[in-house]
Amino acid sequence: MDMQNVETQLEELKSSLEALNKKTAENKLAMIIFSGDMDKVLASFVIASGAVAMGMDVVMFFTFWGTPVLRDKKKNVGGKDIMGKMFGTMLPKGTGDVKLSRMNMGGMGTAMMKSLMKKKNVASLEEMIALAEELGVRIYVCEMSMDLMGFTREEFIDYKGLGFAGVATFLQEAQNSKIQLFV
Repeated sequence: MDMQNVETQLEELKSSLEALNKKTAENKLAMIIFSGDMDKVLASFVIASGAVAMGMDVVMFFTFWGTPVLRDKKKNVGGKDIMGKMFGTMLPKGTGDVKLSRMNMGGMGTAMMKSLMKKKNVASLEEMIALAEELGVRIYVCEMSMDLMGFTREEFIDYKGLGFAGVATFLQEAQNSKIQLFV
């Protein structure tokens, strides 16, 4: 074999290796949070924190009914149109307003679950979000959902890893993730 053939084969091997690296899943969890139910959102943050503890990179994409969970109860934003005002009033504002998906019983079930969690030293949703921030979990809020519901960036929680993006950004994050979840 001459040197030209060796160089050609080496370049082909490099190209093959690069293609394999692009297909190899990253040690990452990509999660869509579609639900705004307390138990489902809490489970999502428990899974996210557990994944980080196992050395994984974690990205969460909040869309549709999941977006109101990340609204800050203390922030009031004016200048909304009638639909934005309606959604803002009808949907929960922050973690304190979310309800159980089952056995809510007019709010009694949610109150009982929160009381039981406190008694059993289970972290609250607020504490889980703070832990996720501390651990470096990245969160994206779906811009389309925000637009449909009349939410603005200014009304969301202060969170170090919070961003606003469309589905293409989430798909880029998810395409090479070892695990993808829809909650």
